[in-house]
Amino acid sequence: MALAETIVRRRAWLALGWLGAAVVLLPSASRIAQVLDVSAAVEGSESAEVERLLRGPLASAYARYAVLVIDSGPSPAVAAGDSVLGRAIAVLTAAPEVSGTFSFRNGRDSLFLAPRGGGTFVVIGLAPTEASADQVIPRLRVRTQGLQRQLRAQYPGLTLRWTGESALNHDLRASSNTDVVRAERRALPAIALFLVLAFGAVAAALVPVTSGALAIAIALGIAALVARIWPVSILLQSVVTMLGLGLGIDYALLTITRFREGLAAGLDSQAAAVQAARHAGHTILVAAATVAIGFLALLLVPLNEMRAIAVGGLLVTLTSALLATTLLPGLLVWLGPRIEWGRVRRRSPPRGATRGADRWRRLGLWVTARPWLALAGGGVPLLALALAAGGLRTGLPRGDWLPPAMESAVALRDLRAMGRSGVVDAVRVVLELPEGTSARRGVGWRAVQQFVEPWARDPRVERVRSLVAVVRASGLGRLGLATLSDRAVEGLVSRDGRWAAVELMPRDGLSPDSLMQLVWEIRDAGGVASGLNGVVVRVGGLPAFNTDYRDAVVGRFGQIAGLVILGTLVALFVATRSVLVPLKAMLLNLLSVGAAFGALTLVFQDGLGGRWFGVAEPLGAVFSTLPVIVFCMVFGLSMDYEVFLITRVMEGRRSGLDDRTAIIEGIANTGPVITNAAAIMLVVFAAFTLGQFLVIKLLGFTLAVAVLLDATVVRMVIGPALLQLAGRWNWWPGMKRRN
Repeated sequence: MALAETIVRRRAWLALGWLGAAVVLLPSASRIAQVLDVSAAVEGSESAEVERLLRGPLASAYARYAVLVIDSGPSPAVAAGDSVLGRAIAVLTAAPEVSGTFSFRNGRDSLFLAPRGGGTFVVIGLAPTEASADQVIPRLRVRTQGLQRQLRAQYPGLTLRWTGESALNHDLRASSNTDVVRAERRALPAIALFLVLAFGAVAAALVPVTSGALAIAIALGIAALVARIWPVSILLQSVVTMLGLGLGIDYALLTITRFREGLAAGLDSQAAAVQAARHAGHTILVAAATVAIGFLALLLVPLNEMRAIAVGGLLVTLTSALLATTLLPGLLVWLGPRIEWGRVRRRSPPRGATRGADRWRRLGLWVTARPWLALAGGGVPLLALALAAGGLRTGLPRGDWLPPAMESAVALRDLRAMGRSGVVDAVRVVLELPEGTSARRGVGWRAVQQFVEPWARDPRVERVRSLVAVVRASGLGRLGLATLSDRAVEGLVSRDGRWAAVELMPRDGLSPDSLMQLVWEIRDAGGVASGLNGVVVRVGGLPAFNTDYRDAVVGRFGQIAGLVILGTLVALFVATRSVLVPLKAMLLNLLSVGAAFGALTLVFQDGLGGRWFGVAEPLGAVFSTLPVIVFCMVFGLSMDYEVFLITRVMEGRRSGLDDRTAIIEGIANTGPVITNAAAIMLVVFAAFTLGQFLVIKLLGFTLAVAVLLDATVVRMVIGPALLQLAGRWNWWPGMKRRN
């Protein structure tokens, strides 16, 4: 009570503090995209180590590379095509970001001649720079766009497009950011309209929308400062926007509802604000703590994208909770009865917590009178849906799931049309020979040769680039090793011969699963395949990165889930002083998560209704990061609704109500708040399902299903039924029975 009174009494100072924070942070928030990292990385992974070795001992000009696809132009094997290729190479070699080019002009290799259709491509080495590789892509695009305009005067259909890991990374994150902005524009008007209808007044609707927008801006401003000293992925922007619209508005909604209840009960503005700060503030802080636990657990995953989601989620959750508990009560005092300004329907009667409370009271009466029937009717369908989650597979989805208009995706399709998409999926292997052994002589040469030959015969491999291939191309056999120039073997062997690089280009059309299997087989074979003891084999390239990315997430799912569950149980035990209530909440959360995963499996993985969401065919698998992100977010968001309900039931018990009456009144008072909050979340998440970025679409769908089921069937039917069945044991050992 003292804290609530202090917040209301010191409202002017708190408002000035928040105003100062906004003035300082909003400029940083407006420049957030300029400081966030657009690259993806698996910290400490084998693929990252290969990239480091290619930049270090092997000194490859193509340690980082991109692919320029020249489509609908003449073949480079004819004079006109050679001229086009030459002009493109001249433009690129003049760029400081380019360390080398590899094309048909380097030995007239048939690899650069499309067996299907026309066109060619150039492999572009990216020079070492402080900027990440995919930050360089926009600068190179400016150069080739100018050249394309010149060449189209002679070849109207000719296109120059960039693809490869760096270009795909850049475009995917830009596409994600575009989808977030569009989703925000779709969601905000719908949320505002919904709140006007729910509250029945324009002022009451605008306050939570403003609070949500301010939470997003301040969280992004803090994130921009964090990103200057600790690299954070651009995915943070998506998470902050998505959750800020949801949590920021939900927490404000709870505070305003409590304030309006106080006014309706005859309290003055200050007393009503104190009541709102006391009751809603405690609920919000407990709910925010449970959400924060999920994001803290994500910090265990050594991926910069997971770190971004964790940091963004923590910042916006904390900001939303603090705004609702410190700034909002004071603003409500100043607004007072003006919170009802702009009424669109008649004022709600004072009786009951909110409009429609009687309907929820009737539901509470029915559930508590027939708890076993309610439990079976609500629980059995959700259990059946959760069982479908047993078939969930993680990995890269099959088919063409990239956004159709994205340049790097279009260029990748151009390469597929040429039968050369394997260039982007090259597997890059580095062999570390024992101390004192050189790949340029004797046993070292034989070890590299023995390692390469089986993979060169593998039907999944189109081409192998290695020291062995260069020697054989010289026509001199092993004797040619001594005559090869450093330039001829650049990037394939280190100066001391201890490091050797082998690049395997897979055949066109291999599935993501097949590429991962190839990576696993090379790693399993290891140095033994070379026939020389002490050889260490490391595998990199895009397929290895995808493999490491998946393993980093999947391998930690159990640890993360355990931490989230344990942390949530502890937080709820501290808040409720009960053993049974936290256990019940945890089981219900697992049911919500399982049902959401089941819906994801059926709709997108198996294709039952995926076309309604713009996915033409079954994906066969979902992104590896998705289950971890969904679990952590849903567990926290679902716990919000549990906390909303259970705190009202506990208030009823403390006021002297019996168990059944306390449950009924808890449902009556929180039913409208929970469903309104969930409806806002549904609007936000549904807006994200309409975008082109598949991972955001799947995330939005899964979160929407989880929130819908949790706020209706789980919290309003199954949860109260379990409370009724447990009776007084719900509150053991912390609360004595009161009648």
